[in-house]
Amino acid sequence: MFLLFFSLLMFFLSLNFMVLDYVLMLEFQLMNINSCQILMTLLFDWMSLLFMSFVLFISSMVIYYSYSYMEGDLNINRFIMLVCMFVLSMMLLIISPNLISILLGWDGLGLVSYCLVIYYQNLKSYNAGMITALSNRIGDVFLLLSIAWMLNYGGFNYYFYVDYMKMDEIFIIGLFIMIAAMTKSAQIPFSSWLPAAMAAPTPVSSLVHSSTLVTAGVYLLIRFNLSLNYNCMMFMLFIGSMTMFMAGLGANYEYDLKKIIALSTLSQLGLMMSILSLGEYKLAFFHLLTHALFKALLFMCGGCMIHNLNNCQDIRFMGNLINLMPLTCAFFIISNMALCGLPFLSGFYSKDLILEIVSMNYMNMYIYMIFFISTGLTVSYTFRLIYYVIIGDYNHFSLHLISDNNNFIMLKGMSGLIMFVIFGGSMLMWLMFPIPYFICLPFIMKMMVLFVIMIGSLLGYEFSKLKLNYFLNSYENMKSSLFFSSMWNMPYLSTFGMNYYPLMMGNKIYMNLDQGWSEFMGAQNIYMNIKNMSMFFQFLYNNNLKIFLLLTIMWVMFLLFI
Repeated sequence: MFLLFFSLLMFFLSLNFMVLDYVLMLEFQLMNINSCQILMTLLFDWMSLLFMSFVLFISSMVIYYSYSYMEGDLNINRFIMLVCMFVLSMMLLIISPNLISILLGWDGLGLVSYCLVIYYQNLKSYNAGMITALSNRIGDVFLLLSIAWMLNYGGFNYYFYVDYMKMDEIFIIGLFIMIAAMTKSAQIPFSSWLPAAMAAPTPVSSLVHSSTLVTAGVYLLIRFNLSLNYNCMMFMLFIGSMTMFMAGLGANYEYDLKKIIALSTLSQLGLMMSILSLGEYKLAFFHLLTHALFKALLFMCGGCMIHNLNNCQDIRFMGNLINLMPLTCAFFIISNMALCGLPFLSGFYSKDLILEIVSMNYMNMYIYMIFFISTGLTVSYTFRLIYYVIIGDYNHFSLHLISDNNNFIMLKGMSGLIMFVIFGGSMLMWLMFPIPYFICLPFIMKMMVLFVIMIGSLLGYEFSKLKLNYFLNSYENMKSSLFFSSMWNMPYLSTFGMNYYPLMMGNKIYMNLDQGWSEFMGAQNIYMNIKNMSMFFQFLYNNNLKIFLLLTIMWVMFLLFI
């Protein structure tokens, strides 16, 4: 209730700030050392307030939901505390214009995320937690580097230097912030931690890995959007579009319910990154908010299904759930449709607008195609998911108790979000864009989005249809399926590539150099040589005095001769 109250408060404050075009900066002077002030700065404008209100709203719903989902867990209080700590870190990240306090919130996010991923303590969770924490450490390092570089400007409040950073010959801060955001938002070299982090409990996935933590990177880039150089933007556009495509393709081959939703999150993050790098930061923020709503709801529905199916996450066991749990499935379908961009749900307003802006932009064919193909793939995996979970045959235990009645609290938590998933997009659109975007496109390009949605839905249905006289397409092409479902082999590269091969290399270097040649050329061998020589001389001294004297005389003769 506390979080919900604050969420509403922030929302109305944000409306107020938006109407007045008002920005509030509060500076608290913590201490004063020899005329060097140590300040804590807070920045309130419509963007930070709106994002905070959404984060607080989703977290209040998720905490309410987890009282039912985590029921019977011995450590439920610790779980709720961790979620609250997470929300606190997120707040710190959102309202600070100061890079140091941003680092505090950023690290808090990474740490709490690690604690939540390893909440169920088994080997898989530990590995997932480690890859999550270490991937995010890279971003922390780049944030630290940009803090060090801020010393050149004479202050850590990046908010004042954003325009200047762009004029800097070395656009180093933009680059560092971009790499930090890429690790947090799981863009292409660092993508494999996001599906791995699904080892966390579902409420965590709903709050952390769909709507808040992974969008922290995008939010940071929205804040820094003026300081990004043209080359940075091009690089980010390429990376974002590749991520979007890769995740959309991978989700079509995945069978774990939570991983499918995680990959769809990754795809949407790629979309936000791409549109941000085209310079449309307001659109990126708009999509970030609508996506947070429907993705949190999608995860909550998935968690409800998993909870009812006796903690089974494989979608091949599900099916026909529309007859067993109708309300959950209704929420599930509505949020999925919002994800696809079905007209007049919340996802449509942001996604359709983004695609139309891309169509209007002077971009090459590659960008246009990859945007629309990725959208089609989104619809495709969504319809595949709906086929497997809702329409197909029920494949789980014959003796089951699957019903909407045993999870009343979860349904109440979800029904808080459903109104925003339906009406949130249009509401935000009216609020955020006082001057509407003017879209001028030919009819065919205007209809292209809806056409892609239709094609994608057909593709997803065909892809997953399974009958006796039907070949399962993904089984026919086994090698490509394995390649695509493992995110272009990225998990192997970021686990084996980071652990196994460097360790093996280190072992070889240790055996051949440290214990091998450097021993032979260096310490041990020199010692052996000296020892052998002294033994030889001792042999001469002790035993054969005649030989010794003869050698001495020869040596003296030799010297005299020279």
